[in-house]
Amino acid sequence: MKTIYLAGGCFWGMQKFIDDIEGVVRTEVGYANGPDRAPTYKEVCASSGHAETVKIEYDEKVLSLKTLLKYYFYVIDPLSVNKQGEDEGVQYRTGVYYTEDSQIPEIQEVFEEERKKLGQELAVELKPLTNFFSAEEYHQKYLEKNPGGYCHIKVKSSEVKI
Repeated sequence: MKTIYLAGGCFWGMQKFIDDIEGVVRTEVGYANGPDRAPTYKEVCASSGHAETVKIEYDEKVLSLKTLLKYYFYVIDPLSVNKQGEDEGVQYRTGVYYTEDSQIPEIQEVFEEERKKLGQELAVELKPLTNFFSAEEYHQKYLEKNPGGYCHIKVKSSEVKI
């Protein structure tokens, strides 16, 4: 089992999209790479410095990190700074936060493919995970609990051909 943390705008839609990818075992939404203090959602929305992030545990025998990142890049705007869909603010920045140095080459390979495809530098952070604080329970699997909730991701992972 491997773990990676992906920030891709509002974490509700990102979690729902990722949950349906074969090989994803468990996801949890939370706040990453901000100050070393657990924030509330209200503090995150007031620019605490944390990014809305999905912690992803996946079975690397079923799903490679490279494939998972291709799904991720499919649903984000990698050139947008602190904005995805209608959501704006530092908490909506994009980022790939790794926990093992062994993940770096595979991540860099996907980043380079995306840079070449777009012809410019990406606005997606690539950093080690410095901290992660679980979001409040009502945010976990939010779109399953609230099917009519807002989501900037308009596609299901099952509809995407990677």
